[in-house]
Parts: sequence; C-alpha cells; structure tokens
Amino acid sequence: AGKPTLYGSLTRRGLSSEGVPDIAASEGFVVGEVTKKSILISCPHENVSTKFLAPYTTFCRIHQKSITCLDISSGGGLGVSTSTDGTMKIWQAANGEIRRQLEGHVYDVNCCRFFPSGLVVLSGGMDAQLKIWSAEDASCVVTFKGHKGGILDTAIVDRGRNVLSCSRDGTARLWDCGKSACLGVIADCGSPVNGIAVGTADNSLNLGTPEKAPSEREIGTEGKILLLAREDKKLQGVGLQSRQPVFLFVGSDAFNCCTFLSSTYILAGTQDGNIYQLDVRNTNTPIQVVHRSGAPVLSLLQYRDGFIASQGN
Repeated sequence: AGKPTLYGSLTRRGLSSEGVPDIAASEGFVVGEVTKKSILISCPHENVSTKFLAPYTTFCRIHQKSITCLDISSGGGLGVSTSTDGTMKIWQAANGEIRRQLEGHVYDVNCCRFFPSGLVVLSGGMDAQLKIWSAEDASCVVTFKGHKGGILDTAIVDRGRNVLSCSRDGTARLWDCGKSACLGVIADCGSPVNGIAVGTADNSLNLGTPEKAPSEREIGTEGKILLLAREDKKLQGVGLQSRQPVFLFVGSDAFNCCTFLSSTYILAGTQDGNIYQLDVRNTNTPIQVVHRSGAPVLSLLQYRDGFIASQGN
C-alpha cells in the first residue's frame, strides 16, 4: 500500500517427467515450490510471497455470467447460487449438475443461503422481497414483503424459525417463517445495510433490555448480537432481542460484509480493501487490520483457525 506496483511475468520452460512444470520468473521475483496444483511466488525486495492454487474442480455450465452469491448445504450435497444472468439455481456439489431453477423474483436476486436442514433456501432480491424455497421441488413456500428497497443480505437465527434481512432501505428486519410476518425492525440506519451476521454474544457483553416484551413468535433471539455492515462506513452491533445498540465502529470506507470468528471476535470488510478484526467487548481499536490490496472486500468466511476473504480484483 502506498508504493508503486511491481509487475513481473512467469514463463513455463518445460515439464518434468513427473508432470511438474519448470517455471522461471522475471527480475525481482523468485519461484519457490512448484507442484502440479500450486506455485509459490515471492518478491524478496518487498518481503512478500503468494501461493497460487489450481482449482480443485470448475463448474462452468451452471451460470452464463458473474456469480453474485453462493452457499453449500450443511451436508455438503447441494449448492445454490445466484448470478447477474438473472437466475438462481440449485446444483449437486459433487459434479455441478443442475437440479432446480428457482424462479419468482422480479429483477436480480442478490443473496441466497440454505437453512440448516439443507432442504430449504432463503433468498433476497432487488424486488425488496424475501423468499423461502423448497430445494426438493423448487416451489416458493413463503414470500415476505415489507422492505422498501432491494434486499442485500440475509441471516438465519438458530434452526430457522426466524430469519433476518437487510436492505438498501437502511433497515434490518426480523421475520417469523411460520406466520410469514415481520416481527420487527431491528435497526434503522438511514443508510443502506450491505451485510449482516448473527451470533451468540460473549456473556460479559451488555445487550440491553427490550422496551416491550418480545413476541412468543421470536425463537432464539435471546443472547444474540446482530452485526450490520453499513454503506456509511459504520459497522454496528445491535442486541437482537433488545433492538438496542451495543457498539458502533467507524471504518475507512463503506462496509460490504461481516462475520463472526467466535463469540468475542468479529471480522468486517470494506470497499477500499481493509479487513478489520475486532473484539466485540472493546471495539475502540481493531485487533488487526489486514490490507492486501485496494480491491473491495466482498465476502468473508470463517475457515479452520483463520478465514477466507474474496476481493473484487
């Protein structure tokens, strides 16, 4: 960051008898370990290195254009994805074979995810509608209406009796799947909410108390905190049951996404390429800020002892 970009090239000179390529790098770069599936490149002058991995499998027939969102069922058997080609499809994770096409949203579908059962899908679209689908017969079981702008992200509370959504209209809402009704506006930010995540809060955290008794239709909201990744450069934590603000962190640019690493540690990514790791008990100073490039951070996923981030480059 803040330095001129260094450019280089890699050339394949040949192939060993084992099928491993012999690769040379241009000046300033060094080729490290090379296998059939990976190449390690370093730039000693800047003391950085990157490992490039070959894809394990590639599915190129599911969508015709960019994929905007995808999820894999808890058992790993099915995938669901949405694309700028206007489609939402369910496919077999093993071979990419298309099983179902989910049709019913007007305009683009922005987000999709499986319920914990793996049999049901939740989606949100630019038509301001939230829909629940059967993965088995592609029928739309429930449609939630109430948002005034496109839905940008969703979250599922526990096993899915309640779900959450956030929108361009600046609100995050809690919904009751059984009665297909809105249980309340959890937050009204006055600025688009690009991403949300729900997690169990650390015991020491004061989540506030609800102004009125929660509906008996609210299942599993107690002790939970909702993260809001906002367009106005703010990352907010709200008590899910209390609807009370817990913290507000101001970042370097619009927040695109957020996730929990644990009940105390959270991650959030910004449009200018920063990934913030915060402790929910004290969000004044980030634990760390990761900045690999200025490309927007589009999604974050906890993985093993760390996390995976996707960027817009």
